[in-house]
Amino acid sequence: MKNRDYMDSVHFYGRIWVATGILLMLLTPVAICVYYNAWPQLQHVFKGLLGVAPIFWTVGIIEVFTYAPMLGTGGTYLGFITGNVTSLKVPAALNAMSAADVKASSEQGEVISTIAIASSSIVTTIVIALGVLMLGYLQPLLESPVLAPAFDNILPSLFGGLGVVYISKNWKIAITPLVFMIVLFLLVPSLASSVGILVPVGALVAIGAARILYKKGKV
Repeated sequence: MKNRDYMDSVHFYGRIWVATGILLMLLTPVAICVYYNAWPQLQHVFKGLLGVAPIFWTVGIIEVFTYAPMLGTGGTYLGFITGNVTSLKVPAALNAMSAADVKASSEQGEVISTIAIASSSIVTTIVIALGVLMLGYLQPLLESPVLAPAFDNILPSLFGGLGVVYISKNWKIAITPLVFMIVLFLLVPSLASSVGILVPVGALVAIGAARILYKKGKV
């Protein structure tokens, strides 16, 4: 069982930082409006939110339920506060726990996941700072047509590398959601832009397949 004092402190500070992050996010547009003395009309604000907020809220809630078991308590708070969860924090945490040979639900996994996400956040901040300082020198390189395909495939390459490891460990469970997603994307290519919603769908398919295999004594 995880240390109760540690868990209580993680929840305490995690809630404070999440609340602080939400407050800062909301205060940014307010500060801009105050500085320029330009306030948008509420009907225009709600009209803009109508097309974005339902998807944002839905994906946000789904991601918490999907990724929290993978990242652990501390990793979940830290990952969602620092952002870029799907493309950076989850791969970093899963790779670190795989290298350390620990499970996400264990105390060791909790510590490894939190350290991995914290390290990735620090590295990201340093890289971004260096990028801002050297943007003038790097811009021609980053905009090069030769490198464009590489930047377009960063996320698939990250999850492809992780996928090989986890699929090889549990191929009986992984094959069903893998085939399901391949067929789905081949039939409806436009769903490629809805990855945030389809990730938990794949998770549910994997859970269902695992349950069936478990009852049949296959896993």
